[in-house]
Amino acid sequence: MLNYSLLKNLCLLNGISGDEHRVRDFIINQIKDYADNISVDNLGNILVFKKGKNKAQNKLMLSAHMDEVGLMVTDITSSGYIKFDEVGGIDKRILLGKEVGIGSGNISGVIGVKPIHLTKGDESSEIPSLSDMYIDIGADSREEALKHISYGDSINFISEFTETDDRIISKALDDRFGCFVLINMIKSELDYDMNFAFVVQEEVGLRGARVAAYSIAPDYALVIESTTAADVPEIDSTKQVCNLSQGAVISVMDRATIYDKELVKEAFECAESIGVKSQYKRAVAGGNDSGAIHQSRGGVRTLAVSLPCRYIHSPSCVADKQDCESVFAITCALANKIAGGMC
Repeated sequence: MLNYSLLKNLCLLNGISGDEHRVRDFIINQIKDYADNISVDNLGNILVFKKGKNKAQNKLMLSAHMDEVGLMVTDITSSGYIKFDEVGGIDKRILLGKEVGIGSGNISGVIGVKPIHLTKGDESSEIPSLSDMYIDIGADSREEALKHISYGDSINFISEFTETDDRIISKALDDRFGCFVLINMIKSELDYDMNFAFVVQEEVGLRGARVAAYSIAPDYALVIESTTAADVPEIDSTKQVCNLSQGAVISVMDRATIYDKELVKEAFECAESIGVKSQYKRAVAGGNDSGAIHQSRGGVRTLAVSLPCRYIHSPSCVADKQDCESVFAITCALANKIAGGMC
């Protein structure tokens, strides 16, 4: 059974795209005594090499992104209210009334909008645009607000990490869970040499992965991610993408990648051989760092192994512990198979 206290520590760190330094520092501190080589590139990716018992027959890169979605300060009104824009894809419906933390001091604020009893007509049922929202930090003027925050400051969801017997609820499971899997692998005794990349800025265009893949130049890559589970009321079973408690999600195609067909087959065979659940991603939707990695240099044979996650990109993502175990087990088995030359 995995130790979820490490995942809790990862998820509660703040690190939106372009501001991942807290997550990076934490991960380096976790792995520094276990890796053979750790470097940080100019974009902020952590590139790791760890020797195994045997030399790898295929050069494998395992990748997870450190960044989470969030917001950024763009303006401050004369009355001290904070205007903002999104960093990464966020459903505007989840923002109203949420508590957030701003900047290095994690200054507390609340996302607000015109009170509903002052709206008229269709305005009361429409989703406000970001430009109509603001953050209230209790400041009375721009000058007072600027004593505590700055233009360009990161804005993060404030969220608890809740763990039950079966489920986890937290912000940033996309993709601190992937980082969690990679850290656990680095801390273990590997059968083969492997390369690991903890990358930045996935949520704003797969930017870190493109740089990391170029530097590592792997033959194969496994991207460990979280993906949307839509197994909720009123969604037809054919449109649910994937389901909680049904195991690791293996994608065939999404908006950024057509995945290596042999690796898809090997992933399901690994799941069957070790006795854990796995499922197809039943929609051509979204994308992840595979989209940049598989196009690097002369091409990289790539697969994403994903954790089903309800309410992704929100302060309250929901995941199933057995799915977490399945993703970890399949990733380890498939990585050994690839690095050992069996693919």
